[in-house]
Amino acid sequence: MELSPLTAISAIDGRYRKQVQHLDDYFSEFALMKYRVIIEVEYLLFLEKKKFVKLTNKSIKHLQKVMTDFGPEDAQEIKQIEYTTNHDVKAVEYFLKTELEKSGGKAAKEWIHFGLTSQDINNTAVPLSWKHSIEYEYLPALLNLNTQLKLLAKEWKNIPMLAHTHGQPASPTKLGKEIMVFTERIQNQVEQFIAIPFMGKFGGATGNFNAHHLAYPKTDWIKFGNEFLQHLGLSRQQFTTQIEHYDNLAAHFDCMKRINNIFVDLCRDVWSYISMEYFKQKTKEGEVGSSAMPHKVNPIDFENAEGNLGLANAVLEHLSAKLPVSRLQRDLTDSTVLRNIGVPFAHTIIAFKSIEKGLGKLIINTDKIHASLDNNWAVVAEAIQTVLRRENYPQPYEALKELTRGKQAIDKNTIHEFIDTLKIDTELKKQLKKISPHNYTGVSPNY
Repeated sequence: MELSPLTAISAIDGRYRKQVQHLDDYFSEFALMKYRVIIEVEYLLFLEKKKFVKLTNKSIKHLQKVMTDFGPEDAQEIKQIEYTTNHDVKAVEYFLKTELEKSGGKAAKEWIHFGLTSQDINNTAVPLSWKHSIEYEYLPALLNLNTQLKLLAKEWKNIPMLAHTHGQPASPTKLGKEIMVFTERIQNQVEQFIAIPFMGKFGGATGNFNAHHLAYPKTDWIKFGNEFLQHLGLSRQQFTTQIEHYDNLAAHFDCMKRINNIFVDLCRDVWSYISMEYFKQKTKEGEVGSSAMPHKVNPIDFENAEGNLGLANAVLEHLSAKLPVSRLQRDLTDSTVLRNIGVPFAHTIIAFKSIEKGLGKLIINTDKIHASLDNNWAVVAEAIQTVLRRENYPQPYEALKELTRGKQAIDKNTIHEFIDTLKIDTELKKQLKKISPHNYTGVSPNY
């Protein structure tokens, strides 16, 4: 069978293809070829700028066009060359030499890939495509989702809600503040993420510019390499083997894992609130929630997101653990692994879209939230015993514990009758009776 969304082995290229097909601009085999072409052309043009080689304006414009207009037909041509070379980067080199000859630049063609090893291309092409995917796809999607959460937090800012610690009723909170917990956590991780530089390796066969230095011993190749990667928008690792050490890439993966874990936490909390009926969900004409039970409206968006986040984190864990480890100056295990960095990225984007969709379906069930507060007057025991501590009342904690712990049917009357038995002045009793699960919500920073 030919590849299609119905025959694809991976759900990314099958069921979810429409949601993430644009990511092939960064993570497909085509994308890897395109970014390799970009690096090879930019390197040749940089050599021309530094007066190592002379290119005509015609050749320069032609190479720039090849780079900017690179398409599937070009990629297929490279693939055909690879069938002979059995080496993917060398195939790119031969492709560009042919293109240079088309523009009359035959005399300069040996300056393509001058002094380089394959990893000088791969370890700049992959970081550059990764940088673009982060800047154009990941961070916008993440920040948009966090903005959606902030807007909901403001909308729900003044809604009191029973909190739960250990799954048990606890001191009341406000729904908006609970959402702000997640937005702050995400923002903190974003700040850590953007502080991690995008780095590449560029230094010849074993990182020492051996061939470059031999050919032109008076050239400061360290400065050259630094300037070239800076020109690409990358930072150059100063001491490397044949490959980059991937520590910064691993740091990106680890930070993405933490962000994904925050969203897993969010999904599980919202799922729980839905099961407690604090939220209802908008329904869509024609949808069903169960093949057997007509009444069901399942929280499938948050469940799908949790599943995709888990898949993403499993692959990210392997990537961050494996890539920084290589035998001596290099082995080839990084090559096949790097081809899969788009997998966790895609699962993450799918999860973000599911969360966005799920959040858009939520409807506050204020009746249920209020009823939950009304049915749990025992939670004001903390407030009462704390005020009594302030007043030096003897053993207030123990008195409230005896009244409430493990007891059934603690309601407003139970609490008020207890207050009436206290040997305190009338004004203080009035103050204590003003406390309710609805107003005992504490304070939080403005947002």
